[in-house]
Amino acid sequence: MMTTIKPTHSIEIIELLKFADRKFISERGTFLYQEGMVADELFVIMSGKIQISKITTDGRELSLRICGANDICGELTLFTDDPRYLLSAMVLEEGEVFAIKKDVIESEIFQNSKLAFEFLKWMSDHFRKTQTKFRDLVLNGKRGALISTLIRMSNSYGVQKGNEILIDLPLTNQDLANFCGTSRESTNRILSELKKEKIISVKKGKISILDLQYLKDEIGCENCSAVYCSIE
Repeated sequence: MMTTIKPTHSIEIIELLKFADRKFISERGTFLYQEGMVADELFVIMSGKIQISKITTDGRELSLRICGANDICGELTLFTDDPRYLLSAMVLEEGEVFAIKKDVIESEIFQNSKLAFEFLKWMSDHFRKTQTKFRDLVLNGKRGALISTLIRMSNSYGVQKGNEILIDLPLTNQDLANFCGTSRESTNRILSELKKEKIISVKKGKISILDLQYLKDEIGCENCSAVYCSIE
């Protein structure tokens, strides 16, 4: 069975939790924070799923990543003046979350060189993943953006089922469109084409990839490590 590949964060999560100011259960459909809010906390996700996204002025949404167990979000506001959250973090799946005050973690990073080094490594990996995603979205067109998203989701949530890879995450066509920065209509059309070509199948709201190599060839996949080619 193909196992879900989860990036191994170099930051010691247990070390970070020592500085947590509070912990709470995140409720589905609520926000940890929204774009434009004063940013005074960083969040460590212990369980559940959090979607990080950008909402445009005309109401369109671009989903950037899904945070799961042992992930960190809200980190982009560290070491900035008058910090405000640049993105929104919506709860997709209920779970346990720890919150750490921004000034506390900044102070600890200044004093703890090991933590500072590990945090720098984590941020570097995070930016690398973001850059490769934007490269795919910008250079490969609408079809390529969707294909890239499917490959990334298979790396994060793929389960081998015979000759198929099941993306074990319920997704609507609008959800996929948000990850690709395209309209739902365009996503519907491209998914229909891929189904007709027998590259994917869809059952009960979950997508199975029937020919992963075809998808990789379609966008000239560079076979990056799954740690970087993921939706997380």
